[in-house]
Amino acid sequence: MDEKILAGSNILRTEEDTKKEDLLRTSLAAAASDATINLSSQKQLIRGFGGMNHPAWIGDLTASQRETAFGNGDNQLGFSVLRMSVDENKNNWSREVATAKKAIEKGAIVFASPWNPPSDMVETFTREGVANQKRLRYDKYGAYAQHLNDFVTYMKNNGVNLYAISVQNEPDYAHTWTWWTPAEILNFMKNYAGSINCKVIAPESFSYVKNISDPILNDATALANMDILGAHLYGTPVSNFPYSLFKQKGAGKELWMTEVYHPNSNNNSADLWPEALEVSLHMHNAMVEAEFQMYVWWYIRRQYGPMKEDGTISKRGYNMAHFSKFVRPGYVRVDATKSPVSNVFVSAYKGGGKAVIVAINKNTSSVSQKFNIQNGTLGSVASWVTDGSRNLSYGSGYSVSGGSFTAQLPARSVTTFVIDLK
Repeated sequence: MDEKILAGSNILRTEEDTKKEDLLRTSLAAAASDATINLSSQKQLIRGFGGMNHPAWIGDLTASQRETAFGNGDNQLGFSVLRMSVDENKNNWSREVATAKKAIEKGAIVFASPWNPPSDMVETFTREGVANQKRLRYDKYGAYAQHLNDFVTYMKNNGVNLYAISVQNEPDYAHTWTWWTPAEILNFMKNYAGSINCKVIAPESFSYVKNISDPILNDATALANMDILGAHLYGTPVSNFPYSLFKQKGAGKELWMTEVYHPNSNNNSADLWPEALEVSLHMHNAMVEAEFQMYVWWYIRRQYGPMKEDGTISKRGYNMAHFSKFVRPGYVRVDATKSPVSNVFVSAYKGGGKAVIVAINKNTSSVSQKFNIQNGTLGSVASWVTDGSRNLSYGSGYSVSGGSFTAQLPARSVTTFVIDLK
């Protein structure tokens, strides 16, 4: 057999050796493009996915819209989380009850966030040269904690057991509501939040700004009074999604993303494609890069939201549903190759005897994607797809061989695979 000298080397190689090396390179390249899911490598517990109902500002969901939002049948979003507001006026609290009761009946978590304290607890001040800005009076912190307790009690007495209550919605973006400085939030969390008879969420920064939550994490007493670190993701770059201090200090605490719309709130944008595909990618990053346990949209029903004003599900809503309908409360995210090839994004979850894979293909052409599932015995694989022409349409079933299956991801699409585990 002829021998050849490799360039730059005096080591002799046969043609057969060279062929073997080429095959090995090809094999390694194929493996690099596979998505590997390790069912034994558990990440965060998932609480759920949902949105905000705000009767005072845009009107309540109708009975039919509640079914669409919180039911998990055909043409329903499968939301498992409802966020509502704590109105500063107790006379308005009854507005929140009907939708909250239906959400709970459907198995959803309900939590609440305040925008303002009662008016008699507020004072105005000049902030950065702007007059008539609002803040909670320093002598009313105890009364404010009692106000939040009163809301929890009212809801319980009306058949709504709140899972948690927030101290303040967006205290760092409060141009038209109530401002809190990091020091003020810390004071409340350290000295008053312990009297609240419910799980406490703080600080709900508008853009996951860490300077308002760092002080809580760094103070043992304040941290003991915080059950859930809540954050919003308006304008937050993905590079700021990880939170090393929370990973270091937040053992036993939950991490929730409690409000966002993405990528914009443009009028009648809910069905624009491929723009709506950005919703599922944002959710992917919230789960994988930030490791949030919850993802909550702003208004459930809005012309840029998951449900349009006519009560039908939008393209943005179907993107949310690829998570909310299949990744149910109590499921756990597991390790997965997050981007096996360029512009393909994968996350995976398990629970209820199933494994769930959500795969997003942002490419303008289809991708043949191999999935290798480790540490599980696999049964049947079903799939659902949303792309330019389909909305959560039932797709192909796939046969599993050696713990693997290969699927076609259509151009500009999101596909959810549900795998029965034996």
